Amino acid sequence: MTKKIAWITDTAAQLDQAFIQQHNVHILPLSVVFEDGAYKEDIDLTQDEFYEKLHMTKIPPKTSQPAIGEMVALYENLQQQGYDCAIALHVSSGMSGTFDSSQTAAQMVDFKVYPIDSKIGSYPMVKMIEIGSELIELGHDVEEVVTAVKKLTENSELAFIPVNLNQLHKSGRVSGTQAFLSNLLNIKVIISFEDGKPVMQEKVRAYKRARKNVTDLLRSDMKKGTIPEIAVIHCNNTNAAHTWRDELLLEFPDLHIQVLPLSVCVGVHAGEGTTGLSWVRY
Repeated sequence: MTKKIAWITDTAAQLDQAFIQQHNVHILPLSVVFEDGAYKEDIDLTQDEFYEKLHMTKIPPKTSQPAIGEMVALYENLQQQGYDCAIALHVSSGMSGTFDSSQTAAQMVDFKVYPIDSKIGSYPMVKMIEIGSELIELGHDVEEVVTAVKKLTENSELAFIPVNLNQLHKSGRVSGTQAFLSNLLNIKVIISFEDGKPVMQEKVRAYKRARKNVTDLLRSDMKKGTIPEIAVIHCNNTNAAHTWRDELLLEFPDLHIQVLPLSVCVGVHAGEGTTGLSWVRY
């Protein structure tokens, strides 16, 4: 008898409603904490509303993970709905404590949950759920699906370029001196993930050169395996993202390219205007 398996993730994945309904995904929202209180992403606060508040606030916002109590309540509710188990895919533990909380919450209920650390965020999380769902439909058991998804975490990339280091400075990620020199000399940093942690990989002069370096990373990965689809990701910078997409299509006309917003929680730290690329290698 086929098991009834639930998918759980958080708003770092930025799933659209069509995807959520198609794959019956249950979302635990991350939160942004402004001076006037906490706002759950995509529930209390839209992308546009977040950036409006970010422009107006004098005190830098912070981010907050879902409470363990919310997770426990969701797991118990899924059990009552007749699910046999759940796969909980969460934003990298190098960025948030959501994965660790999921593990703790799973131990507090009489319901089998398989927490997975995506070791990343955004677009690769979408592909992990999509591919995992396909495997379930093909009749693979839950342990095989979990193993396959964990393998995808090792072949996922996300590299992004903040417009400047101002927001990273406000969120405590870089010093005031670093931010000042970066702005003065027009230095752009490229941030990507190493073992689930965001790391400043390179510092280059000018945005165009930084974008070329990220595209070079894509070219290099294409030689290692198949990359049929990528995402141009951004923090409230749709025009720049579409421009990058159009340039990539000139070089890679057969590549399927999406333009996707990053979670506002990324915007809290990386800042408005951030752009980047993300993909999964098969």
